[in-house]
Amino acid sequence: MTNTPDALRRLIDLPGVRDLEFRAVLKRDFAEPEARAEFPEINACATTLFGLSADDAEAVARPSGWEHPEDKSPADQVAALEAEGWDVTDDKRRPLRVLGHFSAPLWLALRGVAGTLPFQVENDAPDAWASKLEAEAKRFRKR
Repeated sequence: MTNTPDALRRLIDLPGVRDLEFRAVLKRDFAEPEARAEFPEINACATTLFGLSADDAEAVARPSGWEHPEDKSPADQVAALEAEGWDVTDDKRRPLRVLGHFSAPLWLALRGVAGTLPFQVENDAPDAWASKLEAEAKRFRKR
């Protein structure tokens, strides 16, 4: 199944992630795993989103055969998570600086090992092209 960019869930659009990413842009050390001890809002955000903090995710026992996707390079994770339906890049398509804080909880939730995926409301709005086609059909019938 090929996902289009519109079908992907964007990590940066989840509550709190954009603010944390902005802080990581301003302060490079914010993206490091050690920053979670100094900035508890990182774990709080992960817990709110995935039901599992980044620190707790590190302690979760992985099932046999787990290939540790959370330990791969950010570029490899971007591709792998995109295949799973998640966009973990910023608005310029660069891997999020805070991806390291969220990758383990996200992977564990995706695979059903621990935590949960954030609720996402289904978009019931019709596509723009469908509305336009419907309007064209109405005009054609009037002729």
